[in-house]
Amino acid sequence: MNTSIYIAKRYLFSRKKMHAINIISGISMVGVLIGSAALIIILSVFNGFEEVILSLYSNFTAELKIEPKLGKSFNPNTAYFNALRKDPKVFSFIEVLQEKVLIKYDNRPFIGEIKGVSAQFMKRGGMDSICQSGTFTLKKDGNNFAVIGSAVQNSLGVSVRDQFTPIEIYSPNRNAGNAVNPLNEFNVRAITPSGVFTLGQEFDDMVITPIDFARDLLNEPVNVTSLELNFNKGVDISAMQDEVQQKAGKDFIVKNRSQQNTELYKTLNYERWFIFMILVFVLIIAIFNIIGSLTMLVMDKRKDIAILTSLGANRRLIQGIFFFEGMMISVIGCIAGIFLGLIFCILQQRFGLVKMGAQTAIIDAYPVALKFRDFILVFLTVGIISVIASGISARLSIKGLDDIKQDL
Repeated sequence: MNTSIYIAKRYLFSRKKMHAINIISGISMVGVLIGSAALIIILSVFNGFEEVILSLYSNFTAELKIEPKLGKSFNPNTAYFNALRKDPKVFSFIEVLQEKVLIKYDNRPFIGEIKGVSAQFMKRGGMDSICQSGTFTLKKDGNNFAVIGSAVQNSLGVSVRDQFTPIEIYSPNRNAGNAVNPLNEFNVRAITPSGVFTLGQEFDDMVITPIDFARDLLNEPVNVTSLELNFNKGVDISAMQDEVQQKAGKDFIVKNRSQQNTELYKTLNYERWFIFMILVFVLIIAIFNIIGSLTMLVMDKRKDIAILTSLGANRRLIQGIFFFEGMMISVIGCIAGIFLGLIFCILQQRFGLVKMGAQTAIIDAYPVALKFRDFILVFLTVGIISVIASGISARLSIKGLDDIKQDL
């Protein structure tokens, strides 16, 4: 065993008696332990939230979305798009007609969007998971229904239990010309709400309806604003995006989920790293406490240092003792903290120890998702900070070495 490591180990795990320095070293180790455990737990919770949010969006957002490069709408009845409908790799081919509209309920107005979708929109299932009240029903017994966003519901006070008060949707009438009655310049259609969904500001001002209802309201019998595609399991989405883009032509833009929701992915990423940096600063403070404990250890071991130098120990060996002492404190604290964080996350996954506390929350307890990269990231972060702190302590250990030898 390396001499520096052996002596550092003896200093850290002294069996004779407990000194104040050992207590201070233990406190530094506990600080590293708590910081490492907190990093693992926070990163795992963010992973869990990310998976929950993206799973909810995956029910609502298609794997690929085709939009016109110029203009609002296009004719979907082309040779390639008709062939794409029948492609065995395609799970669902959804026609979408979307436009800004005026929504009224009980004489209260709201500016939102109508999103008319074809029947295959419901093919994936699981849409009720994003509903905070009612059900995600668009057609029943031959009747059209609407599912409204939470922003619409909050602004208008819509009750999905009241089946006798429909919402009214207004859209400019393209064929009206200069009408004498201003109301004739608008198409107005009434529809009964069946449920209220919540996903985020980008979607919560929408009213989802069957596409035939939207076509009637918007006077758009053929064109669509986008096509949404979902694929069977095992299909390479990236390869399909390239293929669809190439065959659809330069007049269209094909987006995957992350490109459709760039703000969401940016927000999740920024929040994750912002919290990570805050905890790293806390960890830096905990690890740099090691400098204080090692400085006190140097003062306590002045005679030992002088004896070692008299026996032929060079400055490098003396530095190595206190460097490895600091690294041992950090590594032991880090490994114990990672293990503690792992145990807590496993218990949270299985038993939901920490609850969300909101009655309307989609999930009952804080979600947790363990990823191996987080453990590597935490270990490397602690390791880098520990090397810097231990290096500083090691350099301080040989300052005044000549004075120590003279005092002896």
